[in-house]
Amino acid sequence: MKKIILPVLLMSLMVFAALTISAADFGARGALKADDLTLSDMLTFAIQDEYLARAEYAQIIQEYGPIRPFIKIVKAEERHISYLSPLFEKYGYNVPEDSANDHVVIPQDIKTSLEIGVNAEIENIAMYESFLEKDLPEDVRVVFEKLQAASENHLRAFNNGLRRY
Repeated sequence: MKKIILPVLLMSLMVFAALTISAADFGARGALKADDLTLSDMLTFAIQDEYLARAEYAQIIQEYGPIRPFIKIVKAEERHISYLSPLFEKYGYNVPEDSANDHVVIPQDIKTSLEIGVNAEIENIAMYESFLEKDLPEDVRVVFEKLQAASENHLRAFNNGLRRY
């Protein structure tokens, strides 16, 4: 029995480590580590983070059912993507492929899911805050400000959800 458990445990740890490492350069986490971001970089990290939030929240709903605030926020993430997508075309960049499902790990329970939502929104807010310190085209600034405000609302919703636990 021990001969089976140890290899399975080691394989699980390697998969988790690979997911953690790959997620570190994706979305808000990648943006917050990067220096000298171009407009293309900022738009890419922004849409990756919105893809990631949508994928995480959709998988949480699939795992645990249609619980609030996930059912409302997953729809908002779709709108956020729709705000960012036209900016890629306007500025001559390709919209990145949505590979967010490669970075999602399903939490062990609803409380942990809410905690992950809190952390994701905090990182998202920090990412937009760092972008807004840059010299940006006005339309990009407006979208980033709108998305940062939405993340502040999502953060409140996740914190309110955590009060139930």
